[in-house]
Amino acid sequence: MKIKNIVAFIAILLTPVIANAQRIKQSINTSWQFHKGSDENETAPDYWQTINIPHTWNADDVMDDTPGYFRGIGWYQKEIFLPKGWTGKTIYVYFEGASQLAEVFINGKSVGTHAGSYLAFSFDITKQVHEGKNILRVKLDNSHDPDIAPLGGDFSVYGGLYRDVYLLVADANHFDMDNYATNGVFISTPQVSEDNATVNVKGKVNAFQKVKIITTVYDRKGIQVAKTDSRPNKDGSFVANIKGIKSPQLWSPEHPNLYKVVNTLTDAKTGKVLDEVTNPLGFRWFSFNADKGFSLNGEPYKIMGASRHQDYKEIGSALPDALHINDVQWLKDMGGSFLRVSHYPQDPAIMEACDRLGILTAVETPGNNQVTESEGYTRTMLNMQCEMIRQNYNHPSVIIWSYMNEVLIQPLHKEKTLEREQYWKNLHNLAQKLENLCREEDPARFTMVAFHGDFDLYKRIGLIDIPMIAGWNLYQGWYSGKFEDFETFVLRHHNEFPEKPLIISEYGADADYRLHNFKPTRFDKTQEYTNMYHDAYLKTIMKYTFISGAIMWNLVEFVNEGRQEAVPHVNNKGLLTTERKPKDIYYIYKALLSKVPFIKIGGSNWNSRAQVADAGKEATATQPVTVYSNQAEVTLFANYMKVGTQKVVNGKAVFDVIFGNGDNHLKAVASNNEEDFATINFHVIANNLKVKNNPFTTLNVSLGDYRMFMDDITHEAWVPEQEYTPGSWGYIGGKVYKEDEKGDRYGSSRNILGTPYDAMYETQRTGLNSFKADVPDGVYEVTLHFAELLTKEQQEKLVYNLDKSAVAQKNSFTGRSFDVIINGFTILENLSNENYLVPIQAYNTKITVTVKDVKGITIDFKTNRGEAILNGLQLRKIY
Repeated sequence: MKIKNIVAFIAILLTPVIANAQRIKQSINTSWQFHKGSDENETAPDYWQTINIPHTWNADDVMDDTPGYFRGIGWYQKEIFLPKGWTGKTIYVYFEGASQLAEVFINGKSVGTHAGSYLAFSFDITKQVHEGKNILRVKLDNSHDPDIAPLGGDFSVYGGLYRDVYLLVADANHFDMDNYATNGVFISTPQVSEDNATVNVKGKVNAFQKVKIITTVYDRKGIQVAKTDSRPNKDGSFVANIKGIKSPQLWSPEHPNLYKVVNTLTDAKTGKVLDEVTNPLGFRWFSFNADKGFSLNGEPYKIMGASRHQDYKEIGSALPDALHINDVQWLKDMGGSFLRVSHYPQDPAIMEACDRLGILTAVETPGNNQVTESEGYTRTMLNMQCEMIRQNYNHPSVIIWSYMNEVLIQPLHKEKTLEREQYWKNLHNLAQKLENLCREEDPARFTMVAFHGDFDLYKRIGLIDIPMIAGWNLYQGWYSGKFEDFETFVLRHHNEFPEKPLIISEYGADADYRLHNFKPTRFDKTQEYTNMYHDAYLKTIMKYTFISGAIMWNLVEFVNEGRQEAVPHVNNKGLLTTERKPKDIYYIYKALLSKVPFIKIGGSNWNSRAQVADAGKEATATQPVTVYSNQAEVTLFANYMKVGTQKVVNGKAVFDVIFGNGDNHLKAVASNNEEDFATINFHVIANNLKVKNNPFTTLNVSLGDYRMFMDDITHEAWVPEQEYTPGSWGYIGGKVYKEDEKGDRYGSSRNILGTPYDAMYETQRTGLNSFKADVPDGVYEVTLHFAELLTKEQQEKLVYNLDKSAVAQKNSFTGRSFDVIINGFTILENLSNENYLVPIQAYNTKITVTVKDVKGITIDFKTNRGEAILNGLQLRKIY
């Protein structure tokens, strides 16, 4: 065959394919141009920055030490090229999410606006585009807007095109594309049992000729199990009922049997396919009961899971799909069965992963903390709720629609005024409207509102009465109170609302994975306290059947620009760090929940440690090592010697391990022969600094601190302070600094500027006379660390701190001045707030010291005004 004829033959083959092409969904994520700001001088140099989607303009400024982050206008534009084959098609531009007020332009003409950061939207651009090159522009504004939620909350409102953008192309006859950016088809399962099930499919088509809708159900293997056809009504609506699906494979976390429903729109006469959409389907039934808790497929089922925010270290909210999916996999691998998609709907990849992996979900709208009374706010919230339900309606993983998280925590108007009381009524009315909308849109699922721990106020206002499930965000033993108060609280709810199902919608405690304390205290931010906190809560959660389940806060650490403390701008309650490194608490839950054989040596990410030698020893130190496992017994080896064998109790076994200087090799073996390994580099600090068999090398001390700290960059290990004893090292005089002298929390909660080591600089000893180290003769480098923790300005109390007894920073401070003298030489004279001691700013200085005549190092503090302070001290022997 000649080449010309071959080309002609191929063209004949391709022509009907293009003409009969079904719906196209094509991403347009690459080669965008971005400009931050509202100015319109496009001729300015470097006006446009080339970027790819997903993109946010807040990836960096939410984490810097400059207060606030950019909330304003950003512009995006892209050239899109339409092929000739799309002529006569219906074309939409589809956004999975854009923050937060969007206006879209095609070839200079506005085609629509959308309010809200977290839900999809689309616009018909058929009439605005043409074959060849077209210009798509998007104007975004994430400024605070009293009519757009969220207005408050412990997270940052990123700006940008931070989710995928698509072109949708369909035949002129197609399933409805104007129903809140859905595909126009809604699936429910009115009757499900182990024996049979029914499927109800509702939808709408836009058709200009006689059409037929074919509905086909396929099982998880792709085998057709049912098929029916229907005709649309005059308004385009249609219903397809499929009954008698025998012995359906039920969907559950243990067995996420996922079916699919394919709806095909065909020409009624010729059978030509005009459009086709596919949706997931899962057969399951569930209920919540105020006494018996949650049941799934007829069996009692304790919900155990976590909440999740959508940001990631250094990229903000602009996550590719793979990172969303990975987070769900982390939860699944832990043995979790539930994800609270909070505090806003998230990327479609999240919901798809939950369907596929078997994770039950609650999805909620971002009505956080503060609610305004405007008609605009009410309209936007109701619209968001409707968008959320319709866009996620077909996901079998969804069992709860949620709204209004902790809405009484940041009310409008002054307390005890008529305006405040009217505000409560208005808020109650809005909650009822949202509840009514949920029930009308989807009567098969349950509703939930998450309340913070002010039981009396929520009860008085009547909010507990409205949703089908009461979610309680409880932090007894963290922000305030004791662990025992948690049990008291849930029993009160059950007694006073005996018909209202209960779920623990949040609980958790901050853990900076660099901080450790074997005698942890409240708010010390150590992993050990967090582990103790969760152990206490789990006892109550598992004890009572009326607790439907518990949702940990949070699956991963997340960003709030306004947060300060040990890791500024980050909420540290995550089971995983911002870069997805598991903390020990993750392994505690994996040991308790996962059915896959598992063993893990705790503290394996704490691989650089230091400790003073055991009493009577100079080169060894003993620390407890916890091994997590879901097996019956574990055996631990240290440096190839057996430490012991223990039964596993509540997912853990604890061994006392003797560590020596240098690398220590640990091996844990479960009773099923599963193994785990860890290498810990240990620095034993001798009790007698001049002992010959353990010569002095380094000492890193955090003053005013009871915790151990690991620098994960330099791998330096810090130890807490101790009082001086002859032959050793320590402080003389002074006291531990407390922001609230009457409280039990030591140190400051402020963000210390100019350092990544806030945890160390937030603690200090005040009023000390000296610091001594009886080191042997030699040349040393001494590094002194200071941070002025007192200021004349009062610290704003952050709304996320739920401790009502917390007091703001006192503002009676008048300044300080002192001299620092090392071995009789004045090194720092008149160190004060007028020079290096800038409030809330890290300052350190290194001094070389020569020690002679067995005198060691003595650092004296001479006070001129106020009290002397010291936050940290490092000694390093040079030679």
